[in-house]
Amino acid sequence: MSRLAAVRELLPGRADYDLRLPVLRADLLAGVTVGVVALPLALAFGISSGAGAAAGLVTAVVAGIVAAVFGGSPVQVSGPTGAMAVVLAPIVAAHGTASVALVSILGGVVVLAAGAARLGRLVGYLPWPVVEGFTLGIACIIFLQQIPAAVGTTAPPGRNPLLGAVSAVANAGGAVGWTVATVAVVAVIMLALPKLHRGIPASLVAVIVVTVAAEVAHAPVPRIGTLPGSLSPTLPHFDLGVAHDLAGAVVAVAALAAIESLLSARVAATMTRGGPPVGPTRPDRELVGQGLASIAVGLFGGMPATGAIARTAVNVRSGARTRLASVVHALVILAVIYAATGLVSRIPLSALAGVLLVTSLRMVPLATIREVVRASRSSAATFAVTALVTVAADLILAVEIGLLAAAFFALRHLARAARAGRDPLPGPAADGDEHIAVLRFEGAVFWGASERIMTELAAAADDVLVVILRFSRLHLLDATGAKALGETIGELEARGVTVLLKGIQAHHKHLLTTTGALRTGSRLFTSLDDAVAEARARVSAASARPPRADLANSAADV
Repeated sequence: MSRLAAVRELLPGRADYDLRLPVLRADLLAGVTVGVVALPLALAFGISSGAGAAAGLVTAVVAGIVAAVFGGSPVQVSGPTGAMAVVLAPIVAAHGTASVALVSILGGVVVLAAGAARLGRLVGYLPWPVVEGFTLGIACIIFLQQIPAAVGTTAPPGRNPLLGAVSAVANAGGAVGWTVATVAVVAVIMLALPKLHRGIPASLVAVIVVTVAAEVAHAPVPRIGTLPGSLSPTLPHFDLGVAHDLAGAVVAVAALAAIESLLSARVAATMTRGGPPVGPTRPDRELVGQGLASIAVGLFGGMPATGAIARTAVNVRSGARTRLASVVHALVILAVIYAATGLVSRIPLSALAGVLLVTSLRMVPLATIREVVRASRSSAATFAVTALVTVAADLILAVEIGLLAAAFFALRHLARAARAGRDPLPGPAADGDEHIAVLRFEGAVFWGASERIMTELAAAADDVLVVILRFSRLHLLDATGAKALGETIGELEARGVTVLLKGIQAHHKHLLTTTGALRTGSRLFTSLDDAVAEARARVSAASARPPRADLANSAADV
């Protein structure tokens, strides 16, 4: 691929859209549906992050358009998400809301650079238990973060969500009855309406019902408050000292934006299989689009954006075919900003808490948890460790530890599966066959298993004159394994054992040569029959050879 073609793959094109009337109609309907669903979530995630409801709305609009136009998924919907709100909450607590725009811009630059460097496909290496454990941990944090608003109080910023929830319940405000009732009504509506009809925007209906009820009853519950009536770009103050202090936060935001967006795009691609064609998903371009979206959002005072799995799923189920659906969803929210901010400002915070409580419970279905836990002990352990570290410590640290746990279990399984087994000699038996050992390598000879395998090899080669080592079933060989093999062959030859090598694969031969396992004069065979014939000839020659003089003299002395 030429450099120009590689650049074109990362840029928008005419093929991104289909202007035929049926496709346009499907995209418009899907966009309106997603916009209605996304509105309460944008408000809720903005408040949950500490950046404010306005930041959530701005992010939904700006990121929804920019990521749709420049991103790599035809049906991805981007905006504020629960995972990003979880990451931003301690950043806001430590550096204030003014830091959010700067973190968004710098994080967007990092994600944009990752896309330009073609790193989009790396997300495919994330193990399934790590992804699900990460998602469960985020769901738990989102749930715990809503407890204070659900009981009519606030938690100290930056505090562990579990401790903050416990403290909030212990110090519940006087309006706890109203707020708990609001949450309960929202939860009941959101759980009940989809059973009547899946097309009803349950979260929006729930928020409207409790807001009207709170207004009529003059309920003493905290409200969202004043919202901006327009969007205008504002360049954030840039200070090198502040940027240095935010370096860790920028890396965390960029890593999360990349991982969550690519995972969401992958889920969307899976959901569209078997339906109308929607075009391919390009992970590198997706990173470019998400990076540009976060940069643009930062200029408008929003929060970092990512692909939103829940809204993307609604988009696909609603029949979206092209990027136009996500653009329409953003325009629906923009219309609310310009036409209905007064009404939105009266929404109770506890109503949004109820929306997020139900959303968090839906993030990881019980069926998925059962599948992970039942798959194997190692997958269950990796899943649990990732989820616990996500809740107790840090999201990026959780992914790192989850990857280490998955790698540990994978290497342990690989090491256990590796062995050096003894095979019978082919064909009819011959005199002297008891002095020949055919040893077969299976699996992997690498640093995690080389010592055990070489011990097995040395033990199996005891009391024989010739050893035939079969390499045809050896799938993996590293430098440590090759070096150990060479040392073991040297020890066997020093004991007078002849070593014949059969079936060495081409990609292993160079490594065996450079580590000294293959020496000048090494006896290599491609056929087992030829190797056995050579072994029998050597055993026959050894039995016909007269005893050495020193051994004969020793026997006479005895």
